[in-house]
Amino acid sequence: MPYKTNKDLPENVTNVLPPHAQDIYRETFNNAWREYADPEKRFDEGDSREDTARKVAWAAVKHKYEKIHDEWIEK
Repeated sequence: MPYKTNKDLPENVTNVLPPHAQDIYRETFNNAWREYADPEKRFDEGDSREDTARKVAWAAVKHKYEKIHDEWIEK
């Protein structure tokens, strides 16, 4: 399910990521949700649409941020 605002994101995202990283997660998740609607387009056909979108979103966050101890810091 796409997210309209960062307030709609799961707690495991909002509780750990800074606002800019949350923006990246939300925008990437929403794009991946649309792009991978067809199971044949997913990296692992066994993954659900939501699992795939979540993986893509976290990869985008990790591209711009790194976790140092318990904090996500922009690279």
